[in-house]
Amino acid sequence: MTKYRADEEDFWNSTKCKPFTFDDDDDGFSKLKESKQAVNNIRHLVDEDEDDDDVEKVSWSGEPVGSISWSVRETAASSQRTDRDPAFPKANTDPPTRSLSGYSLSSLFKGKSKGGNFQPFTDVLGDSAVRLYAPELRKPKSEYKDVVSDWSPEETVQRMQQGKVVSLEKFRSLQDKVSLLDIAVSAHDGNVITAVLTYLKRSLSKEILFRELESRQTALRHFIHYLTETKDQRLLLELLRALGRTEDVALLQYKEHLNITDENKRRDFLKSCLGLPFSLEDSGHIQDHYTLLERQIIIEAADRQVERGGRVEIFQKFPRRASILNMPLITTLYYCCFYHYTETEGTYSSPLNIRQTFKISEKQYFVTALAARAKLKAWLDVDALFTSRTWLGFTKKKSPLSFQRVVDILQKNSAPIQVLQEYVALVDDSDLRISLAQKHKCHNIVINMYRDLKDRQLLLAYLQKVDQGSVEERKIKELLNNSQIRWKN
Repeated sequence: MTKYRADEEDFWNSTKCKPFTFDDDDDGFSKLKESKQAVNNIRHLVDEDEDDDDVEKVSWSGEPVGSISWSVRETAASSQRTDRDPAFPKANTDPPTRSLSGYSLSSLFKGKSKGGNFQPFTDVLGDSAVRLYAPELRKPKSEYKDVVSDWSPEETVQRMQQGKVVSLEKFRSLQDKVSLLDIAVSAHDGNVITAVLTYLKRSLSKEILFRELESRQTALRHFIHYLTETKDQRLLLELLRALGRTEDVALLQYKEHLNITDENKRRDFLKSCLGLPFSLEDSGHIQDHYTLLERQIIIEAADRQVERGGRVEIFQKFPRRASILNMPLITTLYYCCFYHYTETEGTYSSPLNIRQTFKISEKQYFVTALAARAKLKAWLDVDALFTSRTWLGFTKKKSPLSFQRVVDILQKNSAPIQVLQEYVALVDDSDLRISLAQKHKCHNIVINMYRDLKDRQLLLAYLQKVDQGSVEERKIKELLNNSQIRWKN
């Protein structure tokens, strides 16, 4: 007992905090000092304007707060608490350098520290070890008023036009939904109409929706366009059938051939479409499409085999650059005029057979054949296109095109001057004929025209444009020296 008391007295005597004893002679004086010190400590806590740097803060063990020994002890104690209670989140084990006791009461409530020596109160709240949770306050009613308020259909459409968030779910009755659609249509805003139609598509049965759209053509056109853009083919077909638009249903089914890549399957699909209820004009187009693809498959197979065999000169001299399959009608005609021009009319690849089968006009056939033969530099075939016989047996050049257009086609295919000047001379307008002759350097035409005009000055001026020592230069000089010509000037 005596040893325990001695140890206790040594502990209290070794610390800065003195225990209360009844044996103290200066008991009253000690109480007065302690009261005064307590008052001073409270004053430092309340008044932030007081300077508390001279007050030394100590822990319950008597060690100064923030000292090395205090930090080590606090760290060890924190580790022991964590080991004993693993169910709680692990606190930060970094040595603390500040204590909450270092804050004055005023700084805690005002959220600021004194003299910059203490951590701000907001930092303390943000610390993971000391986190305060406050209940989340309810948002002001004005923030969600636009969504939940009981807007009328007119106000709803107006707010949608302004880009504000609205809820269409509150329009539950059929009358309200139809009224909303009518007001959206009257606003002439396609985005609003589409948004309302999307809601009606989701909230109404197909039968009711189709019935209401049938009497609203503007909304119906928007809905059909919407289904087309979103590729909702199934619903679009159901809508068209419900409206009795059989021709539109047939055309929609016909467009499915675009998704078929195999040529034979596509041909078979087109054949199955021939019995659909198309209009008279569309039915003719579908028939031509099927016939053309069927013929292209036959021509492609034959030409591929011939090209591999290497026995036909034109395929060796001008190898094919692409397949003829799925090409347009005019491209197919050009192909046949290029590779199969001399074939008889009884073959599928004959240009004349294609012209007859698909009722190609004379002008279209003439332009295509002229371009194909000029590309091959087959000038005899080009000349034969223009040659026709009169009822008296005479031959003359005739063209469904203007000869100016003929000259342009020939020039683009690098026709020689001898060929060009033959067709430039057939241009009716004299001024245009001279202009084309000068442009394409058909000198003989220009010289002969100036000779016929008996215009010596123009002929002298044109003498400077021809090459020296050329045949054209000698011809002009002979004309100028001819005394039998009576020049105008």
